[in-house]
Amino acid sequence: MIGFMTASPDTSRQALLEAALKLAPFEGWNASMLSKAEDDAGLGGGMMALYFPDGVMGVLDYWAGQMDEAVETHLARLDLSAMKIRDKVTAGVLARLEAIGEYEEAARRASARLALPDGIGHCTGQIWAAADTIWRAIGDRSTDVNFYSKRAILSGVIGSSMAAWLSDESADKSQARQFLDDRIANVMQFEKFKWQVKSKTKDWPSPAALLGGLRYGDGFKRRRRRRSRTL
Repeated sequence: MIGFMTASPDTSRQALLEAALKLAPFEGWNASMLSKAEDDAGLGGGMMALYFPDGVMGVLDYWAGQMDEAVETHLARLDLSAMKIRDKVTAGVLARLEAIGEYEEAARRASARLALPDGIGHCTGQIWAAADTIWRAIGDRSTDVNFYSKRAILSGVIGSSMAAWLSDESADKSQARQFLDDRIANVMQFEKFKWQVKSKTKDWPSPAALLGGLRYGDGFKRRRRRRSRTL
């Protein structure tokens, strides 16, 4: 049991999270469960509200953040310089899924809770943060539109792979792993297609410039000048 007077904020949050994860498979993610988790963690009344003022969503966001930290730690131990981009991304997504650990039923109940109207924004934010964590950890330094497209695409992979992971009850998660491999293969094919299109169209006029010219009348002015010279 952790006494409130001697526990640090991080230790208290961890104790509350662990207690909640043990109760969630039976109680679901709700205020009543959090109250019981507070008692099980050995903290005084009101500590759950103190450390997680957003209630259930705050606890789930905190758990998601901890899993992202586990991903960073795992990827930092790998020799990323010797790995292909596909393998780096796969390792990152697998690390995020494996971070669920023994709390798969709690994660299933969390998925159902996050699907409710007040949880959708949190769900989207958690998955985006997971994708951002992976890209940053493997060295992505993009700042243009690729920054957003990479994270958006990987968010889709993480979300669908997590559903497959939680539905695969086999010990080795073979079906879920194959599902992930297939999704990563699809992404790599799309990225290859984008590169091919970009290479073939690099000398084409910029659509933004053309639209800007039409908007501000540059094209009309040039046509007018050419017409005046012929008169």
